[in-house]
Amino acid sequence: MDKYTYRVTWSEEDHEYVGLCAEFPSLSWLAKNQAEALAGIQTVVAESVRDLKASGEKIPEPFAIRQFSGKFQVRIPPELHRKLYIEAAEEKVSVNRLISAKLAI
Repeated sequence: MDKYTYRVTWSEEDHEYVGLCAEFPSLSWLAKNQAEALAGIQTVVAESVRDLKASGEKIPEPFAIRQFSGKFQVRIPPELHRKLYIEAAEEKVSVNRLISAKLAI
């Protein structure tokens, strides 16, 4: 369970820390401190994985070990497409390099 992507953040609404797991977006765990929130969500994920295995359902692959191609397609308005091509030409880089740099910010 340690290969999953966990995050602990403060919930102002609940006045507690909330533990989350990116691969299981429907799960969460509230606790008074960060360590308890992390331990709680890790326990809930472990229980969910056991239940999924027992029922023969697909278990989410941890993002940390998942292979990514580095490619994805996105649709944008034609005017934005034109603007990005112009900006890339002015910077003397490819549109891919320009967009990659913008996404990295």
